[in-house]
Amino acid sequence: MASSPQPHANEPTPTLGRRRIGVPALVFMIIAASAPLTVVAGGVPTNFAVTGLLGVPLSFIVLGAVLVVFSIGYSAMSQHVHNAGAFYAYISLGLGKPIGVGAAWVALMSYNAMQIGIYGLFGFALSSFAGGVAGLEVPWWMCALAGWAAVGILGVNKVDLSAKVLGVLVALEFLVVVIYDVLAVRTAPEGMSGAPLEPTSLFAAGVGAAFAFSIAAFMGFESGAIYSEEVKDPRTTARRATLIAVVVIAAFYALSSWAMAVGEGPSQVLARSTEFGPDLLFVFLGEHAPKWFVDLSALLFITSLLAALVAFHNVVARYFFSLGREGVLPRVLARTNPRTQAPAAGSLTQSVLALMLLIVFAVAGNGHEAGPLFPVLTLFTWLTNMGAFGLVLLMALTSVAVVGYFRRNRHDYGIGTRTIAPIIGAIALITVFGLIVAYFDVLIGLSEPNVLSWLLPAIILVPGLFGTAWAGWIARNRPDIYAGIGRGADIGDGPERGRVSDNEPSVNQQ
Repeated sequence: MASSPQPHANEPTPTLGRRRIGVPALVFMIIAASAPLTVVAGGVPTNFAVTGLLGVPLSFIVLGAVLVVFSIGYSAMSQHVHNAGAFYAYISLGLGKPIGVGAAWVALMSYNAMQIGIYGLFGFALSSFAGGVAGLEVPWWMCALAGWAAVGILGVNKVDLSAKVLGVLVALEFLVVVIYDVLAVRTAPEGMSGAPLEPTSLFAAGVGAAFAFSIAAFMGFESGAIYSEEVKDPRTTARRATLIAVVVIAAFYALSSWAMAVGEGPSQVLARSTEFGPDLLFVFLGEHAPKWFVDLSALLFITSLLAALVAFHNVVARYFFSLGREGVLPRVLARTNPRTQAPAAGSLTQSVLALMLLIVFAVAGNGHEAGPLFPVLTLFTWLTNMGAFGLVLLMALTSVAVVGYFRRNRHDYGIGTRTIAPIIGAIALITVFGLIVAYFDVLIGLSEPNVLSWLLPAIILVPGLFGTAWAGWIARNRPDIYAGIGRGADIGDGPERGRVSDNEPSVNQQ
């Protein structure tokens, strides 16, 4: 049974498990959210096919550089602001509490959309695997429910258990992709080629769509700061893990997509990607590797999705916890498991939301003309792109918030960290967000605009407007709660609660 939240200032503030996550574990948790095998097997061929550009590998390098610049100010701020609702806290302290609460609602919608959407591909992949390997006909929604149960169990347990599970799964994913890369480079029917890395192969018609597709591969890297209350060293762990994860993700995806282009042949990869889509990697392995390895790779593709589900579930649970602790949402959401100190109420809330949407899509997909692909074409495609839409917007706002925060709290950083890098990051991320808006129809698989073109983005953005209005109501009617917005574990600790000191290394330092 979860412990009760503490609504009064003179009572202990609900906290998460302390000092449990080190740099390696956090890196694995960040990378797990990006689902490496899923991106290489599914995202990269789709990018090649839809954009018709050979320069997809270069897009990962460019975006990696953008996110490294973004991370300079973001990771510096993470040393001083320790809050499980990272974007919410950063924007509240940098741009003002009303915008911060609005951002919190956008973050909840975006992360939930990303997490729940992945169930569509997970259910389809597990159902197909059961049919192909064991000859079992299991509906996608039943497979999705099996994953839902596993995620729910991990969500209410110690965070280091999730870290260990994700560490194993991510390591196996990397191993499969590395083997694929080696086989692809060894095969190279047209020889080694640097064409996929040439600027002219990327910066042509369709480059906007390429960036819009590729940025989705990085979603989740920003979650390092969300675990800042649970890491071993709040001032360094999240910062180091975030920078390491960005570099590893960018380099790994650039190398693997280049290997795919070389393995198929630069003159053939676009046509082969169009023909086979997300099956391209497995078709290649079927031609060059033993059957048992192909089956193992297909199984690890499924566990890759499971790892991403767990990672995003943990993020959502901590957002609910943070907002409940500060009274922005009902305080019951701040309840933690007394044994594991996991955000039990937030975890259960996310599980209930996921279950409700799974039921809706299971009913809607019954007898649908799309057949077995229904959960991929709808639940997965719609919701994950909605999530990416919202998260890129939040990253852009966070870059601007970093400038605002360090203008009032300079600490010992130079102008590059405090101002120049965040501004460059903001401009680049606003540009990427604009590309996502421009190519949103393409991202969700529409041949021409329809009601989904504006409805899906509206589902992400409109709650943000309500959140901003809600912050105004709190300011007028609950000034005590309003004063603690964005302060994290400091609220409820007496008359000095919520205070940010220019002289202290952290607003939450215990």
